[in-house]
Amino acid sequence: MDHLIRILSLLTIINLSLAAHADEPFVLEADGRERIFKAAPAVASAVPLKPRRLLIFNRNLEYNGHRQSILAASEAFRYMGKRTGAFDVTVSEDPALFDKESLKHFDAVFLNNSIGACVVEPERRQNLLEFVTSGGGLMGVHGTSVAFTKWQWPPLEDWPEFGHLLGARGAYHRGGYVKEPIVMGLDDSTHPLLSAFEGKAYPWSDEIFRFHSPYSRKSVRVLLKIDTDKTDLSTYKPDDRDHCLRDDNDYALAWVKNYGKGRVFYSALAHSPHVFEDAKMLRFYLDGAQFVLGDLSTATTPSAFLTPAVRAQERLGWRIGIEAYTFHKFSFFEAVSKTAELGLPYIGGLSFMQHVSKDIPKNFDHHLNDDELRQIRLHMADAGVRMLTYYAQTIPNDETSCRKLFEFGNKMGVETFICEPKAEQLDLLDKLANEYGINIGIHNHGPDISPRLWQPEMVLALCEGRSKRIGAAPDLGYWLRHGVDPLEAIRVLKDRIITIQMHDLHDVGPNGHDVAWGSGIGKSREFFYELHRLNIKPTMIGIEYSREWLESMPKLARCVEFFNTTALELSNEP
Repeated sequence: MDHLIRILSLLTIINLSLAAHADEPFVLEADGRERIFKAAPAVASAVPLKPRRLLIFNRNLEYNGHRQSILAASEAFRYMGKRTGAFDVTVSEDPALFDKESLKHFDAVFLNNSIGACVVEPERRQNLLEFVTSGGGLMGVHGTSVAFTKWQWPPLEDWPEFGHLLGARGAYHRGGYVKEPIVMGLDDSTHPLLSAFEGKAYPWSDEIFRFHSPYSRKSVRVLLKIDTDKTDLSTYKPDDRDHCLRDDNDYALAWVKNYGKGRVFYSALAHSPHVFEDAKMLRFYLDGAQFVLGDLSTATTPSAFLTPAVRAQERLGWRIGIEAYTFHKFSFFEAVSKTAELGLPYIGGLSFMQHVSKDIPKNFDHHLNDDELRQIRLHMADAGVRMLTYYAQTIPNDETSCRKLFEFGNKMGVETFICEPKAEQLDLLDKLANEYGINIGIHNHGPDISPRLWQPEMVLALCEGRSKRIGAAPDLGYWLRHGVDPLEAIRVLKDRIITIQMHDLHDVGPNGHDVAWGSGIGKSREFFYELHRLNIKPTMIGIEYSREWLESMPKLARCVEFFNTTALELSNEP
């Protein structure tokens, strides 16, 4: 009898759910389609670098409240892509498209209001993760913030890393407010993805989500927010059952970010289809799509790290970070925390001399398992620090082992490997660099350790006839100790410079030791001016301070201050 009662109760719930949506058609109404066509942009903001393909994934197993919005989004993106020539669209609910071979056919994935267990297979979830960390794009709207959960209210987490990947979790909103009136403020009014709004706040109404952990301005570049000065929030209460109140008054509505090498765009606005009938919002979403597809390049430095100096660095195309060797007396996790403490969002990894953490007492290399790599990604995400480069002390000789190194690099989102390869390895490295999208920066020690690499002309000769993914990763400390003028050296290497390990020394010659940038004989200011003149944009300008190992933070802060001042000077030049 109890079993029968449970079945009848379940059928009642199902019937109530179906009745609640019985008046919602399964196809987009003709007048809705016409409103979309009328509002859609005629021209894309960027010319595609190559034919682009966007996968729109509409699978939603556990909630039917967004059906019309999902249909409207699919129609809008299909039409915008075709009308502007920006991309082709594949719309599907088939989880098999998350097989590794299938994902290779797409430049970005749009999780269209996906809620709940839309893909349950661990391997397919891992494929999506690696698709993004290796350089693919991810787009989400509204309910995507509770994708990959066990649906109920509140949803049960079923894939914690996805929240870090997207930038937030949760779907808290005002009860009964399907169209809550707000004013959208532009958090970063000059950001290229906000051009549709012409620098002005925009009144809007929708089901407005408020986000909590892991949302943080340390990990996302906020674009749109609730303008709390122009929106009535007086009815909010600290004990509000909908958890809509934030102590910091930070109500982000849309953002971009990187996760590894991947490009991520999310907007909370898409509960109802009217968002896809608005000309400004469609322009905003088209620009977001071009960003995740890889055609509209734009700044993604997390909002918490933004200062006038950092904005100047964005204009110059420069990123400053810490080389992990600077903190090799500490664990990698401690190095990440110290990097964030310095106000820097970038770090370079290290394959030797440094354990990952107390709980992972191993070198940070390609022998770590997927769970250990996940822990590292999450630790960096919590700190708002992204790993741009990785020093690989040893390059495997055989292709199978070398591929494992490159696969590791893509799981961690590495843009450039720094190494000292043998000449006979360069053909294979050039091949894999282009296949995996990871650059090879040839590092130099002095003539005793690097007899074939220590002079810039030697590195340039090795690059001859090879792709632009093979280049130099100069260590200025070794150049200065062995009589190589950094200014002359970069004039030799020019666009073959891929990344830089920056030093300033107290004196010329082999006994020179590190000092804060700009306080030694290294002509640091002139070096940056010449780098700018030559239009060189390294993967990272890395601080590698090889002195005062346990007490280097004050000197590192001075390096950062010097770089910030120089970047401001350069960005203000006519």
